Amino acid sequence: MKKMLVTSGQFRQIYDPSLGETDQWYINDHCFIQDQDGLWHMFGITQTEPAKPLEEKFFAHATSKSLTNPQWEKQPYVLFADKKWHESHVWAPHIIEHEGTYYMFYCAGGPSNDQYRIHLATSKDLWHWERHAANPMLIDGFDARDPMIISHEGLWIMYYTATSTPTGGNHTVECVTSTDFIHWDNKRRVFTHPQTGTFGGPTESPFVIKRKNQFYLTVCTNNPYNRSEMYASDTPFEWHLENVIGDFPTHASEIIFNEGEYFISRAGWGEGGLYLAKLNWF
Repeated sequence: MKKMLVTSGQFRQIYDPSLGETDQWYINDHCFIQDQDGLWHMFGITQTEPAKPLEEKFFAHATSKSLTNPQWEKQPYVLFADKKWHESHVWAPHIIEHEGTYYMFYCAGGPSNDQYRIHLATSKDLWHWERHAANPMLIDGFDARDPMIISHEGLWIMYYTATSTPTGGNHTVECVTSTDFIHWDNKRRVFTHPQTGTFGGPTESPFVIKRKNQFYLTVCTNNPYNRSEMYASDTPFEWHLENVIGDFPTHASEIIFNEGEYFISRAGWGEGGLYLAKLNWF
């Protein structure tokens, strides 16, 4: 058995979406971002238990002065799915700030599973959002979703989960690049899993970080549901199954750098909310 070079510490709940509600609610794919005043924001998929993926039509929003605060404050929902924009639901937000504007990329569904749309909404304050007139940013399948963006050598790289053909095949992580957040091209495959299928699969929620000249890709394997793996590479454009260095008991993980430490999140259907743990590097 290969020794893992990255492990997760103890998970502690930071947000329970069921507080103050009569039903049990879940948080699934989500993101964190800190605003210019230091306030942390979380946006994520939410609905009542049990799982209702096709009824996930708005995003949870919660805030905290501290990332690790165990009692994040619930805020009004944002970005309700809008049929005028051909949105069947809203999934998996990811937000990046650039020159005073916040860019939220999210999966908006689509007319068929092989034509899923990734949309963009922008904000100046993280409270008020406006969809971009150029939507969709891209269309792909099967259920192309879970966008995540990094900056690299003058480019923005958007990663997302898909399959080797839009109608199915190997589960993959794909990427496209842009110089302006609006025009995305140069599609390439950065990770291929031997497992084949359509919905779900072992390449959900791709998340990439750079640390000490290495690039690390984390994906949710769904085997079991709350398990993720991390892979290492010298490039942000290629990872391989044999380069696994981390194995975490998580679903829909995000990795957050805060005050000199890395944290990993955990959420999902039936998981009871949102959790954080420190990452330990060896």
